[in-house]
Amino acid sequence: MDVHSRDLRYFVAVAQELHFTRAAEALFVSQPALSKQIRMLERTLGAPLFERDRREVRLTAVGAALLPHARRVLEQWEQAEHAVAAARAALDGRLVVGMSTGPGRGGMLPAIRSRLTAEYPDAQLVLRQVDWADPSAGLVDGSSDVAFLWLPQPEARRLRWLVVAEEPRLVALPETHRLAGCEAVEFAELLDEPFLALPGSAGVLRDYWLAVDQRGGREPLVGAEISGVDETYEALVGGQGVCLLGAGNAPLLTRGGVVTRPVRGLSPSRFALAWRADDTRPLVHAFARAAQAAGCRPPAA
Repeated sequence: MDVHSRDLRYFVAVAQELHFTRAAEALFVSQPALSKQIRMLERTLGAPLFERDRREVRLTAVGAALLPHARRVLEQWEQAEHAVAAARAALDGRLVVGMSTGPGRGGMLPAIRSRLTAEYPDAQLVLRQVDWADPSAGLVDGSSDVAFLWLPQPEARRLRWLVVAEEPRLVALPETHRLAGCEAVEFAELLDEPFLALPGSAGVLRDYWLAVDQRGGREPLVGAEISGVDETYEALVGGQGVCLLGAGNAPLLTRGGVVTRPVRGLSPSRFALAWRADDTRPLVHAFARAAQAAGCRPPAA
């Protein structure tokens, strides 16, 4: 018996939709081609997988028995594809570096790169800017191999990291704001201000930049959601709210019309280099060692 992964994908799509036309659209194939493939799979297995009439499509007992196994095979094949891609990347010396914020900060990345290439001369770093809707900067979905990101993380148990910078939290304000002339601001003075917030998918990181723990149970007022630096700048100059940021990111927003001020009463922010806890590839760990040699802190527990 020779069944291909394509056959199983087609079968699972029809089983999920229980409608051949919708399944064909989801698979980007024609409905006749999908029907033909399902008939071929049924002949291979020696039993019908679906009962069809003009009104509905139903799984047969054989189809229902096959479905969980087909899903498991496809999931395992997807994992295998990721593993092969990771192995090829390691052989090629290619490392995708995700960034929720550019590392900047006194030439941090060049310092890491020079130490990495001393150990792996053929290493190729691919820099990838990631939307703030993904707090892991591509680590959780596998699109990044290592990432510069902010703590805390919603998926902390799946990650390991080095803290590369610990910085006071500032508040960014429109230059016309009532507090813009202050040398520093007490956080209590900001409690009634509308705040710019990360997307809900950022989880605990959204709460951190809203300083939820320092509000004494008062709900923050969200003026707008932000997913990147440019959105944040435009929302600030547009008067949609204020926002907290690490001191190292202040130059990204103070382009004109925006000022930043220290905030008293808040803990410092932590910027980190992170990787997946189960990633054993030598190049990933060489990058972490290079970061540590460049002056970063020891790995988080």
